[in-house]
Order: sequence, then structure tokens, then C-alpha cells
Amino acid sequence: MKFCPKCGSLLIPVKKGERVITKCPKCSYETEKPVKTVSKVKRDKEKIVVIGKQAQKIRTMPTTKVECPRCGHGEAFYWIVQTRGADESSTQFFRCRSCGVTWRETS
Repeated sequence: MKFCPKCGSLLIPVKKGERVITKCPKCSYETEKPVKTVSKVKRDKEKIVVIGKQAQKIRTMPTTKVECPRCGHGEAFYWIVQTRGADESSTQFFRCRSCGVTWRETS
């Protein structure tokens, strides 16, 4: 951040010809030196791993009586994950013991 030496306002980057300079919006002071431009960095959102591929093969997870939305089977594995902020409720995931479909419920 650079400030105007005349009035103290924040200098704004402005394109002038082929280069980018900084200019004061109040008193129209301009810098002579070109300004480095910074492009936005695209960040990938974190992927929430519901349950890993190795853990899918383990059948020692707790089970509960709940109806599968795909096949109607009455029993599923379940686990709880904190997918949002710490001040928000957890998400409960279910995986059908019969067809393997996974679904979730927020509490």
C-alpha cells in the first residue's frame, strides 16, 4: 500500500498506456515508477473426505437401524464428522450395509 505524499490518501493503481501506475483520487498525484501487479491466486477448496477407500473395506464401524434411500434396507453403518465450523453442529454419515450407498444428515 502506498499513500500520496501531498494529501495522504491511498494511491489507486491505474492503467496508463501499457503500464500500471498509482494515482491519488483526491489531488491527482501520479507516480512515475511502474507498479507491480499481483494477480489473484485461485485456491482449491479443501475436499472433505467422507471416509477413505481403505476404511470402506473395514466392517467394524457401528451400525444403526435406518432405512436406505436407495434400496430400503433397514440397517446402515454410521459415523460423525465436523464438516463445518466448530460452532456448528456435526454431520452424521450413513452407508447402507446392503447396497453401499452413502448419505448424510446434518443435526
